[in-house]
Amino acid sequence: MLITDLGCSSGPNALALVSIAVEAIHSHCLQLQQPPPEVCVLLNDLPDNDFNTVVKSLVMLHQSNKPAVVTVGITPGSFYERLFTSGSMHLLCSSNSLNWLSKVPEDLMRNWIPAYDVDEHARSERLPMVLEAYAQQFRKDFTLFLELRAKELVSGGRMVVSLAGRRSDGRASKFSHVWEIFAQILSVMASEGVIDKVKYDSFYVPVYGPSDEELRKIIQAEGSFSITEMRVHDFSRGRDNALITTSWYTNQMRAAFEPIVVHHFGDVMDEFVRTVERRWSVEGSLQDEVGRYPRAQLVASLTKKAC
Repeated sequence: MLITDLGCSSGPNALALVSIAVEAIHSHCLQLQQPPPEVCVLLNDLPDNDFNTVVKSLVMLHQSNKPAVVTVGITPGSFYERLFTSGSMHLLCSSNSLNWLSKVPEDLMRNWIPAYDVDEHARSERLPMVLEAYAQQFRKDFTLFLELRAKELVSGGRMVVSLAGRRSDGRASKFSHVWEIFAQILSVMASEGVIDKVKYDSFYVPVYGPSDEELRKIIQAEGSFSITEMRVHDFSRGRDNALITTSWYTNQMRAAFEPIVVHHFGDVMDEFVRTVERRWSVEGSLQDEVGRYPRAQLVASLTKKAC
């Protein structure tokens, strides 16, 4: 049985998904009083990922007391390309990776339309057009992703994907970026001259957060998978607002966006942190900001249809 995590990253969570899958396989076989299958665990991410750390974790998984894991390995490359041989995979997982687009919407770059204009009036006028360009790119990318994975999965194979987005019927406006708060900070830095305005206008975050209805329509239109289950988890439900501190939120943004910020603007992250602290120095202001842009975690369990 071949299972893989697409977009595994390299931190402490790199093995989280595949470890849960292996445990589930083992528990299921124990319940049925059957010997577990031989399992091959593969981890995928872009070639510049820190695979040294990942490999060490994989070796530890292989040497653990989990009898099901026979072989382990890594598969560098973009999941917007073929990664595995036809009809070879049984379970594919991806968490918080499919928000990343294969590229920035070309219409915006070609026409020099900023993704998040410093001028509020210009931003509000352009925002529907900007977000539609992002939505179109996501549709292209996610459709391609489904087509590629359908070729690699066995008939009846399963895929579980999880990504940040929004409820179709929720309070989150469809006219806001999934990275809205992050963009606001950069906008302040550009208006204050901390970062170059021309560079800011040419900065595009290749990230999109779909609604659950968008996700469902793309899956149904592509046609290779049936939706076994789809869930929408509201980030704010049951959340302790006291845990949303400036330092916590800054670390979240740094983890997600620091590499592309440094690549485009240079070493400005210390000033980014100072701008964040200044903006949300008043107690409760960060919680109010986050509350204006509620997000959800979309999770879909898919089964490849019979050929």
